[in-house]
Amino acid sequence: MVANHRGGGETSMVVTTLIYMDESSFILLYQSMVQSHVEYANSVWCPYKQGDIKELEKIKKRATKLVINLKKMPYKDRLMHLNLPTLKYRQLHGDMIEVFKITHNIYDSEVSPNLRYYPESNTRGNKYKLLNHTFHYDLRKYSFSARIVNIWNSLRITVVDVDTVCLFKACLDKFWMHQVVKYDSTADLTGIGDRSVHDISIL
Repeated sequence: MVANHRGGGETSMVVTTLIYMDESSFILLYQSMVQSHVEYANSVWCPYKQGDIKELEKIKKRATKLVINLKKMPYKDRLMHLNLPTLKYRQLHGDMIEVFKITHNIYDSEVSPNLRYYPESNTRGNKYKLLNHTFHYDLRKYSFSARIVNIWNSLRITVVDVDTVCLFKACLDKFWMHQVVKYDSTADLTGIGDRSVHDISIL
């Protein structure tokens, strides 16, 4: 794990270089060298235990302290100043992008997760609304196809019913622009509602 990597001349060289970089250079380097590794295949391995989430968030927390003029700021303020959302927020954001690709047939339906839709008569014009499942074990409860349902269903039709991934990202960013979790890793996504009465119980 990146978080457990403590020593080595290569690491020291990167840290020393970052100290003399301006904010825009730091963001570019962080996003290309660190963020891409931390978020790789996030939909598959995304952690759900608070301890694991905090450990992952420490990577960005430590990295943002390398910008000297921001070092003494609280973590939340550093993220807002750099416009770098928390890893927790980016994981939620990434999940929604994956759901969009699946529901809009951008992925091959033969290999993508089988998501179940509401009957069209119950969706009030939103043909992308998903049926929920109730799982009794955390391994299934926090799997991709289970954890995304309530969040996806909370999105407005104007967000999900668009033609391209780029347009969806823009609409989602606008819809979530006031979410506290964007810059506060201790917060949760709000406004996702309760479980549907149409849940299906699965062991």
